[in-house]
Amino acid sequence: GDSSFMPPAWPKLSSRLMNPPAANPARPRVYLETYGCQMNVADSQTVSAVLRRAGYVSADRAEDADVVLLNTCAIREHAEEKVLHRLRELARLKQSRPEVKLGLLGCMAQHNRVAIMEKAAFLDVVAGPDSYRRLPEMLGRAGDNYNASIDVRLDRAETYADITPDYGGGVRAYVTAMRGCDKFCAFCVVPYVRGRERSIPPSDLMREIGELAGRGVKEVVLLGQTVNAYRFGDTGFSALLKMIASIGGIERIRFMSPHPGDMSDSVIEAMATEPKVQPHLHLPIQSGSDRILAAMERGYTVAEYLDLVARVRAAIPGVALSTDIIVGFHGEEESDFEATTAIMRAVGYDSAFMFKYSVREHTRAFRLGDSVGEEEKGRRLIALIALQEEMSLARNRAMVGREFPVLVEGPARRGGGMMAGKTPQFKTAIFAADTAAVGTAAGDTVNVRVDSATGHSLMCSIA
Repeated sequence: GDSSFMPPAWPKLSSRLMNPPAANPARPRVYLETYGCQMNVADSQTVSAVLRRAGYVSADRAEDADVVLLNTCAIREHAEEKVLHRLRELARLKQSRPEVKLGLLGCMAQHNRVAIMEKAAFLDVVAGPDSYRRLPEMLGRAGDNYNASIDVRLDRAETYADITPDYGGGVRAYVTAMRGCDKFCAFCVVPYVRGRERSIPPSDLMREIGELAGRGVKEVVLLGQTVNAYRFGDTGFSALLKMIASIGGIERIRFMSPHPGDMSDSVIEAMATEPKVQPHLHLPIQSGSDRILAAMERGYTVAEYLDLVARVRAAIPGVALSTDIIVGFHGEEESDFEATTAIMRAVGYDSAFMFKYSVREHTRAFRLGDSVGEEEKGRRLIALIALQEEMSLARNRAMVGREFPVLVEGPARRGGGMMAGKTPQFKTAIFAADTAAVGTAAGDTVNVRVDSATGHSLMCSIA
């Protein structure tokens, strides 16, 4: 599966998703921190909804909470180290307030529970991605006989389809369309920690997205480890995109993270013909070497991938392409690495998420170990990042002088009266708010002209 998604190891996002604390002090307060991919952010919104139904309210800080939960990622070693460091910090909180319940959720809980319980024996709850519905009951049991409450069973039927997640506000919402993965790429732990593919019924997705539209959401991002493999009964992914496009109030539809092997002509056709489906496609390549792609068990060759890119670009003029690349997979030689830089140049990606290979227990590649040293991986990664920065800048500068509709998200980070939003290609556009005109409020769509560009954003003026 392509589990890297948006920024694959996000810094922690403290989630204030639940309703504000009620006046009744007896209701337990929970603080939830999210690490990892966008899928985890969506899962945290589900956890929040489950706990709110059970009478919990939200705390702003770990120090004010009765329950502290960390929703975690297992994709790379670095993500796990960061969580273990945070757990050690929280252990000190528990020393001063022993009644606080501390829980580890998500992929890391699933992947490494034995090692975690050795390193963090003070945990009260350990719950895998299919156990969130049982959290209130697990928290109720936690601490009985001083034992942690552990539930990491994978459940082929669990989709949480009946639970409307606590949406955090804003013009964009992330909606889980399918869970799990059947791809079993050699480097990836996702099928082992998230289980097998199962799709959410279209009726549940339509209901959830309809509710989001009613709350002012203008753009939905459909999530799945291999989201374009979506199938529920007779409904495939292209049909799903068209169904969602019929929902009033939703102006833009995106999806993350498709697998090149499932990028059918019908999905390309839906992107090309349905105006609400935006011209941006995340298409993970992982390596530009056929030998390494075969070792990774990716299921396509470089030639097939390039043919797919050509078909996408022919059907969808102006489409922006992003990708994922892993450097230093077992057996990667200099010639394989050069093949990766060659494909980056050949495709000309708008952006890329690039990582050093990290050996993960339970994966098919685990027994192979590491053949590329840490220093060499670092050198290759730095070279790829520099190449991508150069290409992102060139592609963004090519947009200078052109006009785009931008969905306004709110004030720009740099402040100074500037506003920010996304173009259809998912590029960040920054422009001065015209107080007299439309385009000053989040959720407005405003036409802008690109005046100048960096590798990461477009400086614009209202057209």
